[in-house]
Amino acid sequence: MNVFEKDLAGVPLDSRDPEVAPIIEVIKHTQKLIAKLNNGEKSEEQVREILSQIMGREVDSSLWLLPPFYTDFGRNIYFGKNVFVNTACTFMDRGGIYIDDEVFIGPKVNLITINHDINPYNRTTTICKPIYIQKRVWIGVAATICPGVRIGENSIVGANAVVTKDVPPNSIVGGNPARLIKKIAIENYTPKD
Repeated sequence: MNVFEKDLAGVPLDSRDPEVAPIIEVIKHTQKLIAKLNNGEKSEEQVREILSQIMGREVDSSLWLLPPFYTDFGRNIYFGKNVFVNTACTFMDRGGIYIDDEVFIGPKVNLITINHDINPYNRTTTICKPIYIQKRVWIGVAATICPGVRIGENSIVGANAVVTKDVPPNSIVGGNPARLIKKIAIENYTPKD
């Protein structure tokens, strides 16, 4: 297993270890591309082109992302179709961020897949866990999704929520830490054609 695979699998890695140098190099390269993305006016096509460079693969033409946008790594972000990402979002993606179709992400949302060791003498060690956002989720302004969380389909995360645990499908959550506010009676709604 190489260092990228270890990182994605949640193996604890110490940033001072020479083995981690390739990850640091990707981060440095990504920051140059982020500066390019966030500097000046860009068309939707230019935004997707730079995002494709950051992610290392072509971004779907249905993605609509409003800069500024911030990511540390970039290669472990996966977008479905018809995803909207509003302005000033931060995606710390070393653990993997998987965003399904028709997801709406509000401004200033933080998706954080990385954490530090709780041992105060070992804080340079990081541990990554993936975030999964399933179909038709809406994440409100300035919400934070923590490492290892899955947001179930059709759910809503309220503004400023801090989500530390999985959200069941068809749920509305809010608060810090986020808790269930109510269930969405999905049977009362008809899908669009």
